[in-house]
Amino acid sequence: MISIIKDIINNMKRLEGDVESGNPGDASTSASFRTRRAYFYWVTREQGSFEWFRGVMDEIAESDKKSVIELHNYCTSVYEDGDARSALIAMLQSLNHAKNGVDIVSGTRVKTHFARPNWRNVYKRIALNHREQRVGVFYCGAPVLTKELRDLAQDFSRKTNTKFEFHKENF
Repeated sequence: MISIIKDIINNMKRLEGDVESGNPGDASTSASFRTRRAYFYWVTREQGSFEWFRGVMDEIAESDKKSVIELHNYCTSVYEDGDARSALIAMLQSLNHAKNGVDIVSGTRVKTHFARPNWRNVYKRIALNHREQRVGVFYCGAPVLTKELRDLAQDFSRKTNTKFEFHKENF
């Protein structure tokens, strides 16, 4: 997934004529680069897993001027937002993010959410924002979540005019 995000970043830089990326404003990149929006959800149990792509998240925060990539971090070992048991960490997180612009959980500019994402709400929001469009869903992770994400892609493809195409890589 990191390689996909890096590819999107590199294509955006080429389109903007970034000197380091080669041909400034390359017309062939413009014609072949069709990604208009990317939603990235990193769901992990351990806080340390955010280390794997901290550099990429910081690069996105610095270089994605048009907000093409929307990042969402979820740490499932902490109780969900609003739960009294996670109130202290949520308060510290908000204060640190406001003061320093850095999340205390992920160590990046991307604020971490707690518990698991509500996947139905994620699909619903994307379907509403991308009516009559084709949306690729790419899942990389344990097989346990594959069925739920595939079923939601099929369900929202039938019930809305947004077409979700599900792809997965299990490990």
